[in-house]
Amino acid sequence: MRPLLYILPFFAVMGLAFWAYHENYATQGQLKDMARLQNEIGRLRDEIAMQKAEWAYLNRPARLRDLAAINFDRLGLMPIEPAQLGLATQVAMPPAGPLVVTGTTLPLSSDPDAEQIP
Repeated sequence: MRPLLYILPFFAVMGLAFWAYHENYATQGQLKDMARLQNEIGRLRDEIAMQKAEWAYLNRPARLRDLAAINFDRLGLMPIEPAQLGLATQVAMPPAGPLVVTGTTLPLSSDPDAEQIP
């Protein structure tokens, strides 16, 4: 009986040691994955910043003006003039319908302590 009392805790300690060893390596693997993902996120953010800079460079007004002038024969692009834009009053708006109130309405009192009629 006594050897059994020595063997069972020994196996329990060995099992816990194996579990701790396994968890340690699993944690290290997750930390490596997280570091890899953080590096990838940083790289992608750098690429996005570079692409935004390229987009701003390609959309310079002077460059677009020159491209429009070079390709005028094919595209026929002209600068926008104020006469080409309409007025807000020229926009057709649907007519406003009558305001229909259903049920009863009660006036609100400006006094917060006044009783409200249910």
